Amino acid sequence: MLVPKKNEERIKELVRRPEGQTLDFKLHLNNPLKLAKTLTAFANTNGGTLVVGVSDNKVMVGIDPYEEIFIVEKSANNYCSPPVPVDFEIMEHDIAKEFGDKDEIMIILVHVPKSEFVHYVVDESGNKSLYKRIYDRTIPANEQ
Repeated sequence: MLVPKKNEERIKELVRRPEGQTLDFKLHLNNPLKLAKTLTAFANTNGGTLVVGVSDNKVMVGIDPYEEIFIVEKSANNYCSPPVPVDFEIMEHDIAKEFGDKDEIMIILVHVPKSEFVHYVVDESGNKSLYKRIYDRTIPANEQ
């Protein structure tokens, strides 16, 4: 089981960065097939990090990290061909400074390395699609 890490400076540095070719923010994950597009796009381009629990406008809301990890693993193994390797970090953020509470929230970092293989998204019908990451967008490879 992954142990949450505390590193406020690293979290702040990540959240300050704009989304781009190697960084994407997601509030939460609820669609493994849609997530597979992002995972394969990172693997097929230059790799990247998906930050889960942070909105596009940089608000940290927190998530249940183990539930989100389950969805990422399901997506990487069931909707990506070949499966996309991923690595996780659970980060703990103290929101007391922001809201005067003594609560902590969790976010996860999903690291996807650049792959030497080409990865496809495979839908429920078995159709394969190829995705790439262009700037801050995940797009079908044929739209480049």
